Order: sequence, then C-alpha cells, then structure tokens
Amino acid sequence: MASSTACILSYIAASSRFPGTSDTAGRRIISSPIKRDPQWVPASRCTRAQLPAVVRPWLLDDASLTARLIDLNQGRFSVERLSHAWTTPLPSERRMLNIAQRQRALVREVVLRLDTHDVVFARSVFPCSSLTGSLLHLRRLHNKSLGAYLFSQSGIQRSPFEICLLEGHHEYLPDRMRQEQPAWARRSRFELNGKSLLVSEVFLQAFNPWPDTLSVHRSQRGKVRAAMLRANQ
Repeated sequence: MASSTACILSYIAASSRFPGTSDTAGRRIISSPIKRDPQWVPASRCTRAQLPAVVRPWLLDDASLTARLIDLNQGRFSVERLSHAWTTPLPSERRMLNIAQRQRALVREVVLRLDTHDVVFARSVFPCSSLTGSLLHLRRLHNKSLGAYLFSQSGIQRSPFEICLLEGHHEYLPDRMRQEQPAWARRSRFELNGKSLLVSEVFLQAFNPWPDTLSVHRSQRGKVRAAMLRANQ
C-alpha cells in the first residue's frame, strides 16, 4: 500500500510539469465508478453459435486495431481521452493483473474515432509497478494512441482474448457511449519488459465493417503474438 501511495504522489508531482493531466479548468480528471463488472469469458470457450463468424475477424485479430481502423479509409482516425485517473480497478481487472484488493492503478479511458464517429471505446489499466523505466512515459499519453506504441515494440506478448456481449446501456460505457444495441467487447493483457497492462475495447454502434474478412495470414503478420498465458477469470 505504501509503494502504491508513493507511486501516485510521484505521478501527481510529475503532472505539474507535463500539461494535459487536468482538464481546462485545472480539475483532476476522474473516471466514474463502475459497480457492475462485465461478464467476460475466454474466447476459446465460445462456440460458433455464441461468437458468430461475422464478428470473429475483428474480435480475435491480434494485430493493431489502430492500424486496421486507419486501413479502413472511412475517415480521419483520432483518439480522444475521456478520463485519466488513479482509481481502484474492477475485481476481474485486479485478478488479471495480480493487483492487491485496495491498491490503485492508473485507468485511462478513450474513444477511437473516424471523423466525427465514435467507433471504439477503450479502457486501459496500468499497475503502478508497470509505469516505471521505459514505460514511464505511458503516464502522459494524452490523446495519443496506446496501440501505436505497443505495436512498435519488439518482444511484446499478448494474452488470449476474453470477450463479452455488453448491454448497450451498461455502466462500463461512459454516458456518451451508451446505445440501444448490445456491443461486442474484448480485452487482453499485454506483457512488455516484464511489466503488465490490460486493454479492453468495445466496438460501438457506429462501427460498421463487421462483414470485412481477414486474409488467411493477417494474424501471423501481427507484431504482437498471442502468448500462452492463462486467462484469469
């Protein structure tokens, strides 16, 4: 607990030297509490009926989602940060990252956009112990793509996906992202230089290229290989 507090205090001190960790009024950016954890399940346990073929090419693709959205040529790609705060991760997030029950982590929520359309909501969880050394700069991503950085690194590993069909009004989604239709979501743990972080992605209603199919070898071309890590659920 003491090390977690020291890490948070160190982050706050650094924030005063780097703009963008507060909103325009100078207030700390705090994400809304989530009381109900989505029901994530390992993708490997899903039958073809539960996980239709039309969604598999996007949900199970281990290559860069950022790069693939750009390749769609459906508008200018951008990242908008929605929240960025030290908070208590959800129970399932703590288990996947081996975080103690009362220990806080840096949680970053963003929306990936194509022109004016919100297409993917992403939530990243960074344990304090991961935000050191070569990964220290991840505390200050602002409106930059986390994926663009991760997929530029050699030796990175990714756990098998967990997926969820999320209710459109689920509190996991920020108010602005809530919708009438259910939303497919996925998450996986990244490992880099012995440090872990968790990334979840929810495909929103404005995301429309589900019928697209992957070439046979696309997943093998991804810079991140699916590590044989046990899914903690």
